[in-house]
Amino acid sequence: MKNAEPSWLRPAVDYGPLAAFFAVYLVGGLLPATAALMAATAVGLALSLAVTRRVPVMPLVTAGVVVVFGGLTLWLNDDTFIKMKPTIVQMLFACVLLGGLLFNRMLLKPLFHTVWSIDDDGWRRLTLRFGLFFVAMAVLNEIVWRTQSTDVWVSFKVFGILVLTFAFAMAQVPLLNRHRLPERDATG
Repeated sequence: MKNAEPSWLRPAVDYGPLAAFFAVYLVGGLLPATAALMAATAVGLALSLAVTRRVPVMPLVTAGVVVVFGGLTLWLNDDTFIKMKPTIVQMLFACVLLGGLLFNRMLLKPLFHTVWSIDDDGWRRLTLRFGLFFVAMAVLNEIVWRTQSTDVWVSFKVFGILVLTFAFAMAQVPLLNRHRLPERDATG
């Protein structure tokens, strides 16, 4: 039986590792921050499993990439790998969403149908937009880490990606409103 998810769990799993990464980076640098990211990611997944008896797919995929690229960063003492991690995660999400569209699968619908009640054309457009957004974010991460200092990249990773994602999501409100399904009458 699936346990109900408390309201604090999703933010803890999604943002706890990022907060740990940033806090440790400020006091210890990128390599210790990478280790903290890996540890906090594992704790977040374990917490999710303990509380709900399941692990969400997106944090699980992200954790796999964190383990591989964080491990390479620490093992080889080369920050290139952790800086590439957001690119890989964003491109994985883009490939899944855009690949799903090739097979007429709107993969955002099963994830967000309880939040957004929109028609299939809306799901198709929203999926395309998010897929292209993830491609753009991957390209942007590559530009930032290859042309800027580590301090700038860390700020971009911690704050920039979050702000850009929020702004992009808010920009989708007109699409959501245009494709909203009529509310069903509760009386039948």
